[in-house]
Amino acid sequence: QVSLVESGGGLVQAGGSLRLSCVVSGRGFPTYAMGWFRQAPGKEREFVAGISWDGTSTYYADSVKGRFTISRSNGKNTVYLQMNSLKPEDTAVYYCNGLRGNIQIGAPRYDPWGQGTQVTVSS
Repeated sequence: QVSLVESGGGLVQAGGSLRLSCVVSGRGFPTYAMGWFRQAPGKEREFVAGISWDGTSTYYADSVKGRFTISRSNGKNTVYLQMNSLKPEDTAVYYCNGLRGNIQIGAPRYDPWGQGTQVTVSS
């Protein structure tokens, strides 16, 4: 059983920054890719960013490219999402999950998901 615990969300003004963290409990973290997803009210969950198991490859959705950076610490079983130049349209609940297959596909590995962390960007 794998546990996903996200943190770091909050309320920020447009143009501001936040750093999200996701601690993964369970076996195998260093051996699989990880990703961040988000879900805004009334919308489907969206794949935002992915990182390979060793951190050498990353992928970003066009909507966040150049503003968000995904990273990981395998020693700490943690994946991060640095979010800069935030926009009101980034408002959502953010979730992390393992990824299956190519990181560009954004196929989530685990179910159930964690509780997520709320990010609210005011204009």
